[in-house]
Amino acid sequence: MKSTLCVLSLLGLAISAGAQTAGKVGVINIQSAIISTNDGKKAAGEIQTRFNPKKAEVDKRQNELNQLQDQLNRGRNTLSEEARQNLMREIDQKTKSLKYFTEDAQTELNQEEQKAMGELGGRIMAVIDKYAKDHGYTLILDVSSPQTPVLYASNTIDITRDIIELYDKNPPAAPAAAPASGVVKPPAATGVAQPAAPPAPKPAPPK
Repeated sequence: MKSTLCVLSLLGLAISAGAQTAGKVGVINIQSAIISTNDGKKAAGEIQTRFNPKKAEVDKRQNELNQLQDQLNRGRNTLSEEARQNLMREIDQKTKSLKYFTEDAQTELNQEEQKAMGELGGRIMAVIDKYAKDHGYTLILDVSSPQTPVLYASNTIDITRDIIELYDKNPPAAPAAAPASGVVKPPAATGVAQPAAPPAPKPAPPK
């Protein structure tokens, strides 16, 4: 899930709020972690299946537009002015209709992604919280967000794969509340294929 769905921009899991010394720090690509779990893959597949009919409709309408444009191009020397104007109006109407249909489908898709990722984000937070406490982490940063001020992080402190494996081994049954020790923001939607926006129609060739 290339994708309401929240961004886990900065996740701080403090073992002690009054800690003054530097503690164990880790990083995670939370978006990658969520969509790489078995539940994430399943959710992405289900969303894709539900939106396949809309994608097929977009493709169908685009093909109709292409055929009309070809008809206009081929008839530039044979069509009457009235026929040419009628064809251009039809192309314009179908282009606008396709644009609105695609935008509506995109909005609906975004909402479905956000709903799924919000639930999965809550579940994976419980796993991260337990992992951090069990392994003595004082801070875990989400490097999938451009808002996270991490310029460099060694691969040795990346816990993404560990969290995926831990989640899949014992996935939480329901979204968990944010841990009291953490600063939590919801993860962003990712990964599900988007319907393509229709290209602008080609200009009619001069008579």
